[in-house]
Parts: sequence; structure tokens; C-alpha cells
Amino acid sequence: MADPSSYRPKPGQIPDSPGVYKFRDEHRRVIYVGKAKSLRQRLANYFQPLTSLHPRTATMVTTAASVEWTVVSTEVEALQLEYSWIKEFDPRFNVKYRDDKSYPYLAVTLNEEFPRVQVMRGHKKKGVRYFGPYAHAWAIRETVDLMLRVFPVRTCSAGVFRNAASAGRPCLLGYIGKCSAPCVGRVSAEEHRELAEEFCDFMAGRTGTYLRRLEKQMMIAAEDMEYEKAARLRDDIGALRKAMEKNAVVLADATDADLIALAEDELEAAVQIFHVRGGRVRGQRGWVTDKVEAVDTAGLVEHALQQLYGEESGDAVPKEVLVPALPEDAGAVSAWLSGRRGSQVSLRVPQRGDKKDLMETVARNAQQALVLHKTKRASDLTTRSRALEEIAEALDLDAAPLRIECFDISHLQGEDVVASMVVFEDGLPRKSEYRRFQIKGFEGQDDVRSMHEVISRRFRRYLAEKEKTGEWGVPAEGGGRVDGEVPADADGRDEDGRPKRFAYPPQLVVVDGGQPQVAAARRALDELGIDDIAVCGLAKRLEEVWLPGEDDPVVLPRTSEGLYLLQRVRDTAHDFAIRYQRSKRSKRIRTSPLDAIPGLGETRKQALIKHFGSVKRLRQATIEQICEVPGMGRKTAEAVAVALAQAAPAAPAVNTATGEIMEDDGGTTA
Repeated sequence: MADPSSYRPKPGQIPDSPGVYKFRDEHRRVIYVGKAKSLRQRLANYFQPLTSLHPRTATMVTTAASVEWTVVSTEVEALQLEYSWIKEFDPRFNVKYRDDKSYPYLAVTLNEEFPRVQVMRGHKKKGVRYFGPYAHAWAIRETVDLMLRVFPVRTCSAGVFRNAASAGRPCLLGYIGKCSAPCVGRVSAEEHRELAEEFCDFMAGRTGTYLRRLEKQMMIAAEDMEYEKAARLRDDIGALRKAMEKNAVVLADATDADLIALAEDELEAAVQIFHVRGGRVRGQRGWVTDKVEAVDTAGLVEHALQQLYGEESGDAVPKEVLVPALPEDAGAVSAWLSGRRGSQVSLRVPQRGDKKDLMETVARNAQQALVLHKTKRASDLTTRSRALEEIAEALDLDAAPLRIECFDISHLQGEDVVASMVVFEDGLPRKSEYRRFQIKGFEGQDDVRSMHEVISRRFRRYLAEKEKTGEWGVPAEGGGRVDGEVPADADGRDEDGRPKRFAYPPQLVVVDGGQPQVAAARRALDELGIDDIAVCGLAKRLEEVWLPGEDDPVVLPRTSEGLYLLQRVRDTAHDFAIRYQRSKRSKRIRTSPLDAIPGLGETRKQALIKHFGSVKRLRQATIEQICEVPGMGRKTAEAVAVALAQAAPAAPAVNTATGEIMEDDGGTTA
């Protein structure tokens, strides 16, 4: 590990101008490339005390052994040079998106004498017109099959084309009218190229011209009583409309734009791109990348733009690029994109209307892609086994923790304080073992005290189960009861036949938090005399693993499957706790004075509200009027009247603009 001060340049040596810099390791390999408006200010940030740097940045500067830079005249040149160096050196500490060469495109080979329509992957070739990318090759073939009725362009390979030309007979598509058969001279090279260009125009969004022309030809054929021709044209129009339906209009102003959205966590980020041409979604693609460097959303957007347009030019760069956050040097990036296109490119964040709605759709796709990526990664048996082994090694456990329990606390400003317990066995969630807790020992907000209470209650129950089965010699003190617990028999099952809820101990307890929460959990276990269960905490800010009694955290490698599993366990517990806390809060908000009346069920409560219109009007009703509601006896009516009379009425609503007290006759859910 190198000391950054050993290779730190003198302040006077670094120019105060735009440029691109490279960090190299001891073997002279480039490990990081960056750009800056001011090289002096940017590089000074890397040579701060290591404790003030982001952990990923600290790892990079201690891995490096030297730094060098190149001065450029503008920020746009810096952006171009940064992209070139990242492509050339492939630095290990730069964010790198997975190459998208596997995505299929619909391609028209206008560089050939007889252009061909086909599915193409890989690097784009000069003289070939591309549409897409598509998620699946079959989607391209379906679209092409529909359009060949109207634009019978060649789709065969060069070998098939030569064989047909030498034999003087077209292939099957030529016989059924889905190819104009230029191989046997049915159309000239010029006529076939015109068909190919019309195909490209239609795919580019200029659809109205061709539909109107076909409709006119159909009407003329019908007037001339050429009914077979009119029927064929009718079917052609239907095929084109069906092809258009596959790409529904999403932006009414026929916009050409790319929409980029992100979903990210501390370790990974998913990028989704929708390619909109002529107001229609013409393609979609996405990647998931590791967040190797300390980068925010704006930085991820800039990296995505470099990946997308670094080798594109002309119409491949749209007039408008919509992003979730503008890069730090938005002006320079916009100028760079404009240079790639050859005309002005608008780079902005959509604020309202259809574009904002579509951006939300792209963001949902990005979130789903990240979830799917994590699910696939977690479902692999080999990966799970490696993750458990890495956790055991990092935490110095005797064996891999086959059962992990994670606890999290949730509240809203100190109210409705709840906790969650989630269970992972063999690296997979065991949802039937999830449990929820209400914090009962005290009022207010204290996450550390709450964690101590929850851990104590969970493991007191475990000790009580052990005592009943005769596996534990010392009775547990103060065995608490969790909401909904059922006493258990000595045969390992509850009285209703279900497995006991807290009979199985974990090998590892994970808490959501840092040193204080870990210390509280360890103290709770020590007070119960349990010393064979390991405890750790995962702090969300820097994904550090904390152990009891340790002053420094355990920092697992960014690529560690063990860290990924701990993160997934922690996030699951966090989501489970939040859902429980929200449900409790919503139930509390929906409470009514009618809830406390014995014998008054939900059906009769709804009947009362429906009859009177609101709780306020029901409060004003007499006992005789309440008895008029179907199903209400006098005794129940009297109980309703007494309960409402004792309950304090809600404060009146006030119009904040006029100060007027508003009479509330609206309904209140009972």
C-alpha cells in the first residue's frame, strides 16, 4: 500500500487549467482516469488525509504510485480525451458499463448494391442504417415480416442471393411476394434501392406518407373494380398499422430523444435507455455496473453518455437527451454531444408533461432491472456458498453462517416504533420465519435501546423454547412475549401444530447500524448468557461491517459476494420494518370513536356512516334516529351515543387564505 504523500506533486507544478489526469500503480498500469476544469483544485482533493476521503477513493490513491496529467484548451476536449483514455487503458477504478454489443439491431445494408434487411449485432459498420436496439431478435423478425408485404426488400444472405441468380429462380420469399427478387432481375438495382430507402423512412417514423399513398391506391383500385388489388392493398395497410402498433406513440410532438434513467444502491447501478424516434419507442437497452469509484447520480449519467455516444455520430445522436440529473459540466457535455451530432443537442431533466411521465416509466424499468440482477445473482448456489464462506472468513467464524437473522428499527419521528426480524437460510430468504415487533419497553425514539429490547425478547423466547424441550438447563428470566406468540409444546410445535417460532438459533445476528447498535445487541445476548451467536452490524453510509468491541470496521472488498449478501439481508429487514411501521401508522390515522364500542362490527359501522353521512352528523343524532339504521338495537344505539358524546370532536378545519372556519360535513372513515 503506497503513501499518497510519496508521489504528491508540488502545488506549483500542477497547472490551474482544464485537463485529464491518470493515476498509475507501481507497475505503471493506469488505474484511474479523470478530467477537471482545474487540474490543481481537483488533484488537491485526492491528497487529503485518508480518513476524510471516501473509502473507494482512499483505496485508489493508496493503490496508485504516481499521477500525471495532460492539459487541454477546453472542457469539451477534456471530455473527449477522458473517454479515449478510458477506452484505451480500461482503468480498474473507473465505472465501466457492460458492453452492449450483444443487443440486436434492425439493419439495412445501404452500402451494398442490393441492400439487405437483417438482424445485426456488434460494432456498427459504415454505410449501414441501424434501427433499435431491440430487446430480442424475434421482435425484429416479427416487424420485418409485417413490413415485407409493402416493402419487399431482400433479406437473404450473399450466398443464397448468388445461388438464386445463377439458377435463375428466386427463393420462396420471391414467390410469395415478400421479396422483389432483384436476384433474377424482376426489379433493377435502382428500384430495389428505392424500396430499401422507403423502408428506412418508414422505420424512421415517416409513416403518414406511405399510409396515405396506399389508401389512395386502394380507393382507385376499388373504383376501377380491381377488387383483388384493393384487397391486397387493404391487407398491406393493415400490416403496416400492426407494425406501427408495436411501437405506440409516447410523445405526441414526434420527438427524437433518448431517455436515460438510473436505479442504484451503494454497490451497483442499473441504467435503462429508451430510444424515442418520431414520438415512438424504437429501442430499449440497459446495463448493470459496479460502482467502482465514488460517484454520484450526475457522475453515473456522464459515464452513461460517454458509453452511449462516444463512437456515434450524425442522427445516431438524437436532438434531445433526457436524464435524471445533469452532469457537473453539463455545458461541456452538451457541446460534446452537439459536436458528435453536427447540430445542437438539448441535454436536460424533464420537469413536467409526457416526457416526465415517460422518464418515470424508464426509471421503473431501471429499478426492475436492478432487482432482477440481484435476484439472479442471489439464486446461484455457487455464488451463495462463496458469499457465506467470505462472511465466515471476514468475521472469523468457525463455520459458514447457514442461518442469518437481521434486525432493524423503524419509526416516524419517535412514533409507532417497530422492529423487524428477517431470516436467511443458506443465503436465501425464509419468509415464513420473518417476525415483527412493537417496542413496548419505553416511549420515544431511541434506536439503541429499541435494538436491545428486540434482541432480548427474541432470545428470551429462544431460551424458553430450549427449556421446554429439556435442551437448556437454566430457566430464562423474564421471558417476554412477542405480538401474536402462541405457547409451544415440548415436541417442537405450537399448540396449533405449527413449528415453534423462535426455537432455532442463528449462527449470525446482523443489525442495521454501526457501533452503538452492535454493542446493544451484544449486551442483550451477554445478559442472557448466550455466547455462541456472532453479532455484526452493517452501516448503510459506507457499507462498513462493525463487530462488537472493535474500534475499526471490517471493510469487505467491493466485489465481495459476502458484502452483497449482507447488504441484501439488511435491505430486506429495512423494507420489512418500514412496511410494518406504515401499516401501524395508517391504522392509527383511520381510528374512529366507533372502534371502541363492544359488539359493533365493521358492517354496522359502515351502515351508520352510510346512513348519516359522517361521524359529525352521527354525533348529533338522537338514540331514536340511530335505532332507525337497519340492524341497530336500542342497547347498541345507546352505546354509540355515549361513546360519541365522550369522544372529543375533531378540531374544525380553517381556510388558511380567509381565516374562515369551515363546517365539515364530509365523511370520515369509521
